[in-house]
Amino acid sequence: ISLLVRCDSQEEVDYYWDKLLAGGGSEVQCGWLKDKFGLFWQVVPAQISDLIKHPKAMEAMMQMKKLDIAELERAAKQ
Repeated sequence: ISLLVRCDSQEEVDYYWDKLLAGGGSEVQCGWLKDKFGLFWQVVPAQISDLIKHPKAMEAMMQMKKLDIAELERAAKQ
């Protein structure tokens, strides 16, 4: 099973990322992590589908663990 958290800001991404990793979780990639119970979560900005339509933004996302909205937006403008 995997769960999705859609976030409206980087602060929300950071908050949920930190809370879900607390107590023994692990980072995966592309906004994915595994919590201490073994459940997989994807913590993404609400606009992720629009951002990754741009090849440079998709490429940037593939290099990230926790997603950085500002960096994805910069890559989408290239």
